[in-house]
Amino acid sequence: MKRLISYFLRGVVFIAPIGLTLWMLLGTVAAVDGWARTQLGLPFPGMGVVITVAFVTFVGFLASNFLTKRLVATFERLFDRLPLVKLLHGSLKDVFNAFVGDKRRFDKPVVVNLNSEGSVKALGFVTRTDLREYLVEDFVAVYFPQAYNFAGQVVLVPASAVQALPMASSDVMTFIVSGGISGK
Repeated sequence: MKRLISYFLRGVVFIAPIGLTLWMLLGTVAAVDGWARTQLGLPFPGMGVVITVAFVTFVGFLASNFLTKRLVATFERLFDRLPLVKLLHGSLKDVFNAFVGDKRRFDKPVVVNLNSEGSVKALGFVTRTDLREYLVEDFVAVYFPQAYNFAGQVVLVPASAVQALPMASSDVMTFIVSGGISGK
């Protein structure tokens, strides 16, 4: 009986991540396709996804185009004038830019000594090296992503406690977000 339970649990460990990923992916595709069929009258499966990808790419082109940059800047100035919208838009824009924008922030992976003996360490990303405007000198801002979550914490630590990692940022992020399970 123990052997059967062991096989069952191994099966769950193998199937669950694949199944959940496919379920979320197919659910998203089905939702976009349903919208394309009902709202746009497109009877072809998959057209909603194609339209969404094409639309996002076209908007990216327009936002990068010299002639439409002013229009984009005008919309952003409008958003920056509305109190709650400014907070939400600014935060989301910063997060997206940190991952995929021109101003990537998570490109300096580090290991941080959390105590004076160096026996406790944490992995993170240096996001800012100059903190004088916050009246903090000789410190850097380090972002510590949380495992299995899209959240994290920014901690100001002494620059002397930070050591650069000679690794790809994506590998370090994968390792952290997976709770230390993924990696080489």
